[in-house]
Amino acid sequence: MTRNKPWILFDIGGVLEIVDDGPWQEELKNRWAARAAMTRAEYDLVIAAADLPRIDLVQGRAEEYWDGFAQALGFTAEQRDEALTEMWDSYCGDANTPLIDYARTLLGRAGVAILSNSADGAREEEERRYGFSSVFDPICYSHEIGANKPDPEAYTAALVAMGAEPADVFFIDDRRQQIDGAAHLGIRGIVHRDNATTIAAVEDFLTAAIGS
Repeated sequence: MTRNKPWILFDIGGVLEIVDDGPWQEELKNRWAARAAMTRAEYDLVIAAADLPRIDLVQGRAEEYWDGFAQALGFTAEQRDEALTEMWDSYCGDANTPLIDYARTLLGRAGVAILSNSADGAREEEERRYGFSSVFDPICYSHEIGANKPDPEAYTAALVAMGAEPADVFFIDDRRQQIDGAAHLGIRGIVHRDNATTIAAVEDFLTAAIGS
């Protein structure tokens, strides 16, 4: 009987990148509000009124987003560029090099792919910093597929890109909600807390897949 190829599907932020996936966004908003001489409540109202495009679900509108962001806050072009740099530095964090290196060792044993909620420009920025395409294929970003995890459409898009069935995939994410969303489609996984535990879980999955 022909066995299906097993796949290991990774999230990025909080997994392949060492970053606290929630607080950095609030810290940046507070910093930008202060820079614009606004309270945080005023900042939230101004940004909401600007009706900026959803760059987590569409591509090709990042420039429009950041120009509108700067105009709403009264930022100069220099301040706009500074905010954009701050965003990407916080967004990308630091490479989780041991886990990325481990993923590289899986090539030949399993397919290795990415499914990540993202912002327009993430593919280019993360490729420049970490060269993900040398290890992972396919790489599915929410702003390119038009769906965020835990929307079932996000996982379905990844399955189609991998050419895989749910039972053949093991998913790694740092958020329980995303793991639960995958489980609803029959995709097994683990909430990433540390590299050793995640790697052990992947090895158990692969051992079972080879033995099935």
